[in-house]
This record gives sequence, structure tokens and C-alpha cells, in this order.
Amino acid sequence: MQPLYEEKEAEFEVYVKRSEHVSPHLHKSMEFVYVTGGTLEIGVGQELYHMEKGDFAIVFPEMIHHYQVFGGDECEAIYILVAPSLCERFADLTRQKCPEDPVIPARKVHTEIPYAMGHLAVIYREQKAPEESDLPPESIGILSSDPLREALISAYIQIILARSIPCCHLIEKQTVDSTDLIYRTVSYISAHFTETVTLTKMARDLYVSPYTLSRVFSATFHTNFNGYLNDARLEYVCSLLRYTDQSITEACENAGFESQRTFNRVFREKFHMSPRAWKNALQEFTEI
Repeated sequence: MQPLYEEKEAEFEVYVKRSEHVSPHLHKSMEFVYVTGGTLEIGVGQELYHMEKGDFAIVFPEMIHHYQVFGGDECEAIYILVAPSLCERFADLTRQKCPEDPVIPARKVHTEIPYAMGHLAVIYREQKAPEESDLPPESIGILSSDPLREALISAYIQIILARSIPCCHLIEKQTVDSTDLIYRTVSYISAHFTETVTLTKMARDLYVSPYTLSRVFSATFHTNFNGYLNDARLEYVCSLLRYTDQSITEACENAGFESQRTFNRVFREKFHMSPRAWKNALQEFTEI
């Protein structure tokens, strides 16, 4: 499960994988999705959009979105996350506006979009060398310092944006309804997950009953309050360990975990290894 709010430090990340349910979340990155097999449902804001093989979707930064997979056919897709700094001339546009409908059907997808998506996936795979790492292929994103590679990455991103944005009807972000409880829940946790947060306090701050809020977590996020809060904190810990010099203990405390014991337990439940083993594997990978 993805965190409610993702602090994306890497400028460029690619995931080529089987699609799965992902709970509502938001981050500062632009997100591209190209379905290569099966069907996928992408939710942006309060709307759910259907995607089939060959369809392309673009999610602007700071937009709540989620994914659902239905049916018996396995869905596979390429997911690319891009920092605003790589969007160049489109950066201001993505901050102010968003697509009314994020999905471009296959018949309208310019041939240069899947071409660029595929090449970005190849570039990313080459720089990660996943066969030499003990971590899952989708675990870490590293933007190469090679100027030529950076130029290629930027060029392919500009191609995707130039070919997709004209196909979208853009509207002002402020016109997207942000009063629904799901949006307020996501925003609240993103602002407070490093603090001492309880279901009761959160419900009081959002002016709803604890029962109503509990139903949001179980029905929409498919977990309970504590599970979702811990997951958001875990993702933040991983970000701190990847991109800062903080120790495991410091990252644990800064992410809001009240005890090392709880942190170790939930970390093992999610990653099936200890925090120390995860950090060691991360260091071995970055030294390749």
C-alpha cells in the first residue's frame, strides 16, 4: 500500500509491474501511466476512470489518486514519476491546472508516447542494475549524474508532455472539489503523521464521528487507522534512510513512531526483513 502523502526525493522513477490496488494518496511528482496489458481503474479526486491496453493517463502533482484492479485478467503497466523540476516549460501549468479527464484512450495516444515511456524504462533499468541488488526492482530510484543520460531523460519527458497535454481538457485545480472526507483524510494525515495522532483526535478535528472515519479507512483504504498511519510513517522512514544520513533510530523517531519495538514489528511485517538488513541492502545497492 502506498502512503497517503509521498515525499518524492528522486527526480525520476519508473515501475514496470503488475498493477494492484493502491489506496488514495498524493505526491509532488507528475505521474504517467501506460497500460500494457489487462485493464486498470484509476481514480483521481472523486472520479474513477477505466483504462485498457494502450491507454495512457497523466496525473498532475498534488492530485489525490488511487488504483483499482478488477476482473480476472492480470493488468500490467508502466508507471513513471517525474519531479516538477524535470517538467521544465510545463512546470507552471501543472501547478495551476489539471486534466478534467486524466485518461487518453489508445486510439488517441500519439505513437511517441509509448516509445518514450519504453525508452525511459530501459534507461531506468540500466542505471538500477536490479539483478545485482537484494532489494525488489521497484524499491529505489536514482537519477544518474551522467549528463547525457539526464539529457535523454529530460527529452523523453518533454515528448510525453508535449504529446499528451494537448489531448487533455485542462481545468483549474481549485475547481476540483476538495471538501469530501477522503480528500480531507489524506490531507490531514499528510500534515500530521509524524505527530501523536489518534482516531478520536483526527475525527474531532475533521468534525466527523470516529465511526464514520473508521469506515473511510476500512472501505476506501482497505485497512484500519493504525495500519494506514504506520504505513505512511514507514514510507517516510525509508525516504529518510535513502536520502539523508539519519540513523535508523533517528528516522524512526522523526517519522512519529512512539517506540522502537512497534517500529521494528511493523517494518518486518511490510518488508519481511529487519530495518538493519534493509538499510544494509540499500547501501550495497548504492555502492554498485
